[in-house]
Amino acid sequence: MVPNLYAVAVDAELEAVGYACHAFEYASPANGVATVKGRSSADAACRSLSPAHCLPLTVSRSLSVEARTVVGMPERIQDWWARRQFSRGMDVPYPVGTYREAWAHYPALVRQYHPEYNDGIMLTQIPPAADVLLLWQCEQFGHRFVATPTEQRERPSRERRRSVWCPECLALAKPKPVQAGVPVASKAKPKRPVPPVCSKTPNLAVGEPFASECAPKPASAVEAQMRADLFARLSVTQGFTAVKVARPFFRHLEVWPDILLPELRVALEYDSIGRHGLEHVGKREEADKRKDRALRSAGWEVIRIRTGKLQPLGPFDLQIPSVGERGLQRILDTLRDIRGPFMVDAYLL
Repeated sequence: MVPNLYAVAVDAELEAVGYACHAFEYASPANGVATVKGRSSADAACRSLSPAHCLPLTVSRSLSVEARTVVGMPERIQDWWARRQFSRGMDVPYPVGTYREAWAHYPALVRQYHPEYNDGIMLTQIPPAADVLLLWQCEQFGHRFVATPTEQRERPSRERRRSVWCPECLALAKPKPVQAGVPVASKAKPKRPVPPVCSKTPNLAVGEPFASECAPKPASAVEAQMRADLFARLSVTQGFTAVKVARPFFRHLEVWPDILLPELRVALEYDSIGRHGLEHVGKREEADKRKDRALRSAGWEVIRIRTGKLQPLGPFDLQIPSVGERGLQRILDTLRDIRGPFMVDAYLL
């Protein structure tokens, strides 16, 4: 058994389909250095050792010898799958469809992934948080690029263009300036000052509802219909659009839930993935979680109506395909779970 194994990559190159090395040296303080030529030979030598010592290898673009400690680095899909087979003691550690629900939030990534480029492993066999290098293909221009699932899930941010899912398309959308046919570095732009917090928020106590000047209009007809149906069943104050919070949320000391029930101190949100499948996923989902935390810290509770394949974010969120009579009854039952049946039934019409 070889203890304290390190990997040294020599004459390495980055190929379009992933990482490949022409030679590896396996160094051990006790046993010296053993060089193995060829990727297949290196893999065979690595598998002959204990899997606990078989670490993923960091590949350098340069020809100089570079030694790095590689614990926690992303792995090739073949190495990651082999390690999972060993640790779980199964030929197929994750059956097809295991993570179907988790990947359903990212339809753009489902279209970019191709099993034939990733050793025949299906996307639903890979956890979204796995630290593994996968080969993706841009659905717009066919660009192929290597990225981890986490990098892909965080790539769109708050953008809605399809190009943000592909790093090459994103680079083409923002080309570098060219001078006499030679790309030149763009001049660093001065940093913009941080915009101040909006001053239109009234001076109220934290947690107080009010009608905000900055609140956006209802985003969908379904949301407006759900608001009308709820107010037809509950005798609560209407017209409030915002809640005062303690810390700025996107430069405002207020948040704007879709529906406010001020007497019950409950906010309702209607979430769908939208026409292009980019709403309430990735970093937009993280913003939803921040919004929920701000409301709860102000003394409110949140019920999110999650449609389609969106998973619940909080303890009282509901997965409802459509907000009909049965969906409204589930919302009322959830309100009773939060505030108690005596308090909720007192406001029923």
